[in-house]
Amino acid sequence: PFHFWFPEVLQGSTLTTALLLSTMMKFPPITILFLTSHSLNPTLLTFMAIASAGLGGWMGLNQTQIRKILAFSSISHLGWMAIIILYNPKLTLLTFYLYSLMTATVFLTLNTIKATKLSTMMTSWTKMPMLNATLMLALLSLAGLPPLTGFLPKWLIIQELTKQELTSTATIIAMLSLLGLFFYLRLAYYSTITLPPNSTNHMKQWHTNKSTSTLLAIFTSLSISLLPLSPMILTTI
Repeated sequence: PFHFWFPEVLQGSTLTTALLLSTMMKFPPITILFLTSHSLNPTLLTFMAIASAGLGGWMGLNQTQIRKILAFSSISHLGWMAIIILYNPKLTLLTFYLYSLMTATVFLTLNTIKATKLSTMMTSWTKMPMLNATLMLALLSLAGLPPLTGFLPKWLIIQELTKQELTSTATIIAMLSLLGLFFYLRLAYYSTITLPPNSTNHMKQWHTNKSTSTLLAIFTSLSISLLPLSPMILTTI
C-alpha cells in the first residue's frame, strides 16, 4: 500500500483528471504485474494485497470528499487485483476492465451533476432525480453487491482462491470488503435517500446534455447489468 500520494492528488484534480488517474493510468502497472506474475513472491504479494484492501477500506470511512473516497476505493480494488494475479492473471485483467467501467460511470455522473462533496450530493437529488438514481445503482455495483456487475469479479476471485486452497485468504479479503461497503452505502444514501432541510424550488431536470447522456447511459447499463452475461464473459478469459 504505497499509494499515500494518490488520495491527495485525486482531491486536487478535476473530476475528468481524476477519472483518467483512476482508470487509464493504472493500466501500465497492471500490465507489468501481468507480464511478471510468474516470478513474483506469493507471500509478499498476498500480504500487500490484503494490506491494500484493508487500508483502502479503513481510511475511506471518515471522508467527506467524494474524490478521496473513490481514491481509497481504488486502492482497495487494487488489492483484489493483486491477490489473484499469481493464480489467474486474466481474471485480474477482467477485474480491472470492470472496475474501470464502473468508476468511469461514477465519475461521469458526478461530473454531470457537479458534485464533489457529500453535502453537494445531498442537494443534487432535487435537480436530477433520474441521474441520481442511476448513480446509486452504479455505487452499489462498485461495492460488489449482487445482482449488479461489480459482484462478478469478487465472486470469481473468491472462487479461484478457494480452488487454490486459500480459503483463509479469501475470507480475510471478503471481510475487508465490508469496510468499503460501508462508505459506498453512505454515498448511495446521500445521493438518493437524504434530502436537505430546505430543498431548492426550481424545476427538476429530467434530461441532461445529449452529447454526454448517450455515453453515460451505455456505461450505466453495462455497470449494472453484466452479471447475467457472466457465462459469456467467462468464455473469453
